[in-house]
Parts: sequence; structure tokens; C-alpha cells
Amino acid sequence: MNTYQLKQRNLVLPLLCSVVLFTGCQPKEASQKSVEAKTTATEASATQVIPAIQAKVVPVKLAKPEACETEGCTQYDIQTVATNFKWIDQYFMDRIKKADPIAFSDQPNQKVRIEEGTQPGLNQSSTYVRYVGQNDNFATFAMQSYSYSAGAAHGMYHQEFVNFDLSKKKRLALQDVLIKGVDAQVLDALYDNNQNWLQEHNIEKAKLQLSDNFYYGANGLVFVYPLYELASYAEGMSELTLPYYTLKKFVRPEYLPSLPQYPEH
Repeated sequence: MNTYQLKQRNLVLPLLCSVVLFTGCQPKEASQKSVEAKTTATEASATQVIPAIQAKVVPVKLAKPEACETEGCTQYDIQTVATNFKWIDQYFMDRIKKADPIAFSDQPNQKVRIEEGTQPGLNQSSTYVRYVGQNDNFATFAMQSYSYSAGAAHGMYHQEFVNFDLSKKKRLALQDVLIKGVDAQVLDALYDNNQNWLQEHNIEKAKLQLSDNFYYGANGLVFVYPLYELASYAEGMSELTLPYYTLKKFVRPEYLPSLPQYPEH
């Protein structure tokens, strides 16, 4: 190799090294910044503060507070909640309109068909929504409904507890709250902790099922059952409680309230 070629090689090599170093460092810096940005976003999401729920009961404006079909007329009384979570307000309004569409219809009332020798009665229907409580990102509301058909011995009522994950903006079913695969264990524990009452009502373990209607009570998770399912009408809706010291083995950590350290049983 002559002197000229040697000089040329010595000139090109530093330039190549500079290019390699430049192109090699840039993606690493960009990648590092991307990772840092994602980490910051994740931390911000994890530390997101859920505001306290502010709720008040408000009457629902109905197109037809008294709606008539050929079978008879029904008087409606509907109240819902107005909160600082608009998606919760919309959830309940959607439920209410789906349950009683005639009360929101702008169509004129139909003429009631009256049989000879009878007097038309007035049916009653009411729905009330109320706020129950909040535990960090977990909140509970209740929907109370009552219906009475004219001439019936008594009306029918129901109370449904509606639980929300505020961070995910979704309603929670029991399967969302429980750890996967523990249903049979939860059912066994629920029966064992309410055995005296269940045996008094002649309910065997094989006949008991988990209810998707539930709320967090003072002493544990409360499963709520409809009228007549476990007891008589006079006894009302039945409630079975699974104590917190048992419950903590079955519930996902994010849906377990902050609890004292109970001794193991």
C-alpha cells in the first residue's frame, strides 16, 4: 500500500467510526426516552386520585306520569341520582328508560278496555336510585323498585345493589370481584357462615346459589336474594353475609376494602 492510500484509509476510518457512534447512540436515547415516558404515564395512572362522589336524588321528568294501555293505567314515580360522574348518571337513566319505556313515550295514551260491571283500577310503579357509599375506586348505589297491580293483595318490591369500578368506568359483576375459580369455595363458606338460618328455612347447601346482587356491609360481603327465593314475603328480601376474615381469601385485592388484621380461623 502506497503512502497516498494509507493516508486515505486513515481519513475514512475516523469518519466511519463517527457515523457508527452517531447512529448507534440516537436510537438508544430515543428508546430510553420512550421507556421513561411510558413509565411516567403508568405511574400517573396508578396514582390517579378518584374524586369523592357527590350525589343527590332528583326526580325524573316523564312524558307520561300516568300512562294508559288497553289493559289499564299505571302511575309512575321515578327518581334517580345526579352525581359528579356523568357516566354513572347516564347508566341509571338508560336502565330506567329501558325498564319503563311507556313513561317516556310521546305517543298518546290508549283507551282502556273496561269489562262490564268492573271499575278500572290504577296500577302503581316506582323506581328510586340512591347512593350508598364509596371505597377508593369502588362505589355502590341501590335501585329500589316497587310495583302494584290494581286489585292485587300486595305489591312487589326489589332492591338491586349496583357496584362500580370508578377507575375503569364499568359496573362490576360478582365474577369481576372474585378471584377466578373460587365460586364453589365461596358458596361453601357462605353456607357454613349462615347455616343456622338456612337450616331453619329448610335450605340445603345443594339448593343455595351465589347471588350477583351484593354489597359491602359492616361485617362482610352481603349477598341479597329476591322475595320468595329463600324466605316468605313477610320476611322480605333475604341477606346472607360472608365475613371479611373469610372473604379476603376469595376477593381480588383491588376490590377488597381496607380491613383490620383479623386472626386466621
